[in-house]
Order: sequence, then structure tokens, then C-alpha cells
Amino acid sequence: MMIELTDLAVSTETYATDFLAQKTGLSKSKIKTTMTRGAVWLKSGHSAKRLRRAKAKLVPGDLVSIYYSPEVLETVPAKPILVDDQSSFSVWEKPVGLMSGGSRFGDHCSINRVVEQQLDRPTFLVHRLDRYVWGLMVLAHSKSAAAHLSGQFQERKTTKIYHAIVHGKLLEEQAINTPVDNKVAFSTVKPISLDADTSLIEVRIETGRKHQIRQHLASIDHPVVGDRQYGSQDMKGIQLAAVELGFKSPLNGAWQSYALADNKRPAFRPQEAN
Repeated sequence: MMIELTDLAVSTETYATDFLAQKTGLSKSKIKTTMTRGAVWLKSGHSAKRLRRAKAKLVPGDLVSIYYSPEVLETVPAKPILVDDQSSFSVWEKPVGLMSGGSRFGDHCSINRVVEQQLDRPTFLVHRLDRYVWGLMVLAHSKSAAAHLSGQFQERKTTKIYHAIVHGKLLEEQAINTPVDNKVAFSTVKPISLDADTSLIEVRIETGRKHQIRQHLASIDHPVVGDRQYGSQDMKGIQLAAVELGFKSPLNGAWQSYALADNKRPAFRPQEAN
């Protein structure tokens, strides 16, 4: 049973668990789980934030929203792999299935929340990878580090290299500048190797639009293998990974460079490769 109730008005001072149990009919234990996993929101004044503390007190004028989905809340998040921890930032291998940021239905399956709990340290997103894409991500652990790193991504001063297996034979390097969601987007793709009917390619992006690589490759009739949303009929998972990442350290300005191990990158099955 899914429950989606928005902007429930609080008229008297009360505990959040009591208020939501009365409004939804859910047990207090389910309410607590829903809160802990980021599916309860509090709007107080002009700000809205996730409400996690079971013993939080609500006051008149507060507006509370709950987005209860058993399917989402029962999902066990995949575990990222720590590559480097520099205190103010850390680099991780994000697995398939882990999101970059949560939704209104919760954030316990987002890499920032998983890392925040694992390191017991504030954690901030500075860039994103699609849920079904794997590979390297950097996360910030202070507001100043987040601002420093976010600025580099926005100003296109980072290195981001992806590998993908795509349908068809990509025979030469191509620059793609098709807008994504009516926004400027730039990608460069070049072949690495070919098999009978697919290509292993390298992708570099200057911008970071949602699904940019997937949309750009589909636009040149080379959709990513496994990407059924953009034209692939293959039932594999999406064969796209962030394999190299570079940026300046927010600690001392030194260039940081990371690469995914060869055996963790998209690859043809042995019998497929020429």
C-alpha cells in the first residue's frame, strides 16, 4: 500500500510520529523507518527538508508530507567501494543500482546518504551518475569542499572519461552537440575496438546533462547496449561506466586523477572480441 500525503497542516504541538500515525494509520515503527530513510518532509517557513528524527516536535504552522512506498523503503542499497578518502572529499566506485541523490520517496539508496552513514560525516553531491551506470564519483564532506568541486564541474575544469559498448560499428571520432532538454550539451566519442555488430568506445563530455551520453549516442544511431530507454533491445544492463576522473583537490589545489581497473570497465565477452 502506497501512501502519498502532502502538506499536512499541524495545528497543535505534537511529535512527528504521533501526527503521522494518526494521519496515515501506519504503525509508529513503520513511521520511524519511513522517516529514517528520508521519505518524510517538513516545510517550516520557507524551507523544506527531510525529517528524520522520530522524536522531532511539530509546531502549529508546520506542513508535513509523507511518501510511503514499501517497495522503495524495503530496497537494500548496493554498496559503493571506497577508492580514496582525503577527509574533505572522497572518491568511490558507484555500483549499478545506487542513485546519485534521492527522491521524495527516500534517499537511503543514494550514494551520498550511504556514504554519509558509512563515514559518519556530512556528505554532499557535486556531480551525478545515472542509477544504472557504474564507475567513479567524488563526494565532498564540507560545504567549502563542495563549493570548490562543484565549481570545477560547472566550469568544465574536470576530466570525465567514460567507456561504453554501443550497437553498430563506430568507425571514427565524432563530436556531438545535440541539445539535451533544450540545454547546450557537448560530447566527443571515439572507437576503441569493434566486434561483429557492436563497438567499445570512449566518451568525453564537457557538459553534464541528465542522460547526456545515452541520448547523444542514440542520436547518432549507436545506442548503448542494454539501454532500452534509448533504443537498445538488449536485455543486458546498460554497458556504460565512468572510467576516469580528474579534478583539483579542494585541500591544496593539486591535480587528483583516478582510473577504474581494466577488469571493471565495459568489455566484450571473450568470444565476441576480434
